Amino acid sequence: MDLNQKFTPQTWPKHPEQATLEGKNKLVGLWIFLASDTVLFASVFATYIALKDSGPAGMEFSAKELYELPLAFVMTMLLLTSSLTSVYAMYHMRNFNYSGVRTWMGITVLLGLGFLALEIYEFQHYIHIGFGYTQSAFSSAFFTLVGMHGLHVIIGLVWITGLIIRNSGRGLNLYNAPKFFAASLYWHFIDVVWVFIFTVVYLMGVVG
Repeated sequence: MDLNQKFTPQTWPKHPEQATLEGKNKLVGLWIFLASDTVLFASVFATYIALKDSGPAGMEFSAKELYELPLAFVMTMLLLTSSLTSVYAMYHMRNFNYSGVRTWMGITVLLGLGFLALEIYEFQHYIHIGFGYTQSAFSSAFFTLVGMHGLHVIIGLVWITGLIIRNSGRGLNLYNAPKFFAASLYWHFIDVVWVFIFTVVYLMGVVG
């Protein structure tokens, strides 16, 4: 299909993200990136699991005493809800409704910012009580794992915000539809990674 072709809701492809070869190539590239990123996170998870019992030097913090499960649960709900709103955005994309895409992607960004604010608050609290990045192998592993995920959240927020701003006056076309879809897939990926972090770091740390 022609990237510059004019569409109506009736002529808009059912799967616009795959309607062109360029769009398909973007998705293939994204899947390759996510596969490599999965390997990266797996190695950091393994490092955390190996070092989580190496408590901070000079302090007696344990994961059970340190982590605040209610806060982590709220963060999880914010991120999972943001994943749902990005699904709504893709629903509107496939129905050729850019206003719906912009609205729900905007809500996704707001929820992501809420998650990020709570994570920064958590980090500041830990540093304030003496649990800093260089305190021990345990603290280094924790901040590396959770902080690396936070960096991915920031990248996702910048990516989605940039797409919304750049395409605000253009609407949907076969050139930007794959970009929105790729950003949504990336956001789902970091949500899935957080579910593992919540389970392995917080839930198993407090309960186990």
